[in-house]
Amino acid sequence: MKRKIKTFLDESNVKRTKCSQPERLEHHCNQPERSGHHCNQSEQWELDSGFSSGRSSPVSGRSSPLMSVAPVLAETLVQPPPQTAVVSLDCEMVGTGPRGRVSEVARCSVVDYHGNVLFDEYIRPIGQITDYRSQWSGITKRHLTKAIPFSQARDQVQSLLEGKVLIGHSVQTDLKSLDLVHPGHMIRDTSCTRLLTRLAGFPREYRPSLKALTNRLLHRKIQIDKQGHCSVEDAVAALDLYKLVEGEWEREVELSLRDERDPTPPSYASSQHYLNDEYWPSL
Repeated sequence: MKRKIKTFLDESNVKRTKCSQPERLEHHCNQPERSGHHCNQSEQWELDSGFSSGRSSPVSGRSSPLMSVAPVLAETLVQPPPQTAVVSLDCEMVGTGPRGRVSEVARCSVVDYHGNVLFDEYIRPIGQITDYRSQWSGITKRHLTKAIPFSQARDQVQSLLEGKVLIGHSVQTDLKSLDLVHPGHMIRDTSCTRLLTRLAGFPREYRPSLKALTNRLLHRKIQIDKQGHCSVEDAVAALDLYKLVEGEWEREVELSLRDERDPTPPSYASSQHYLNDEYWPSL
């Protein structure tokens, strides 16, 4: 009886050894340093990739690495950009009322810290447009044919600004045109910080335009298109200017907030730098 059991086990071992040879081949090709078995580069690629040259199916049976990472790449591509604590805002205005003296927002752009556009829409003013200011605003009648209502734009922008540090050049003018209020200590207005004017070499009392600062500090020309300005371009320019002095600027704000002698958060609301940029029409 013991002989029969031993014979049966020996036969089973032989069969199992024969059936497992392909598995050992794959193992040997993947780990030549352990087995001493060598395979050429083509065979190695076929075994690892799951592709064959047409002679037979690969021993490993694994799919192509491209096929395996494709779902991961697709998932990565559809993921929304990460939210940031800093946004930059710029608006373009048109004139309403008698002689176009009243400025109303007709385009607004918001970008995040990385320059990704979060919002860029043409906006239908509340009043009747009497001056498109196309030479400076870049806006014509056709741009506003499908413009969104002012109230809708205001709500969308407000949600984007909530809890964010806001960058802009004369940004209080833009906020006023949108009928929005933002905490003063969370505003970084590039038109009225000594950090940028000093870095650019302008006099202390001088408030340079966004165009001048961008040209002097970023060596970049903006607002040169004869068709008018681009609010996205201007928002990105203000953002890049902020980044030049970001560390020092944030330290200044932090110190001012910690100063017990002046507990009121710093406010840039007094900025009336509206007609300083040379692209506004003379009235």
